[in-house]
Amino acid sequence: MTDEKLREALLARIHDVPDYPKPGVMFKDITPLLADAEAFGLLTDTFAGLCERLGATKVVGLEARGFILGAPAAVRAGVGFIPVRKAGKLPGACLAQTYELEYGTAEIEMHADAVGPDDRVLVIDDVLATGGTAEAALQLIRRAGAEVAGVAVLMELGFLDGRQRLAEGLGGAPLEALITL
Repeated sequence: MTDEKLREALLARIHDVPDYPKPGVMFKDITPLLADAEAFGLLTDTFAGLCERLGATKVVGLEARGFILGAPAAVRAGVGFIPVRKAGKLPGACLAQTYELEYGTAEIEMHADAVGPDDRVLVIDDVLATGGTAEAALQLIRRAGAEVAGVAVLMELGFLDGRQRLAEGLGGAPLEALITL
C-alpha cells in the first residue's frame, strides 16, 4: 500500500470533534479507526514495519493512546513494550522527567530498568502536537542508557512546531508521521 493510500484509509476513520475538550479546539477522534479491525491492523503493521526498519528492540508508548498504538505494534514486531506514564502511576523504582507545558509543567515516568545500553527504542504516540511529552520521553530513554531509534506518530499537527522542538533531542533519529495536518 502506498503512503498516500494508507493516509487516506486512516484519515477516513479519524473523525473531527469540534470544540472538544474546549471551545476552538478541533479534536481528532481515533476511536473509529481503532474500532475498524482492518484499518487498525494496517496501522499496527505500519508501526511494526517501522520497528523492524529502524532496528528497534523496544517500543515506548506514551500515556494513554500511545499504549493502544504501541503495544500491538511491539507484539507484531516481536519486541518489548514499555509504558511511559504520568508521575505516580508506576510501582517500583522509576526515572522521572519534568517538561514544560503552555501553562506550567508536567512529569512523566518510566521504570528505571525498562531499557538499557543494548536497547534501541522507538517512541510511538497518536499525535505530535507541541512535542513536550515526546521530548521528555527521549530524555528518559537516554538517561536509562538506551539509544533512540526514532519517534513515530499517527498524526502530526504541523502548525504547532513539535517537530522543531524534537529535532535536537532526536539526535539524527527519524520522526515518522503517517499523517501531517
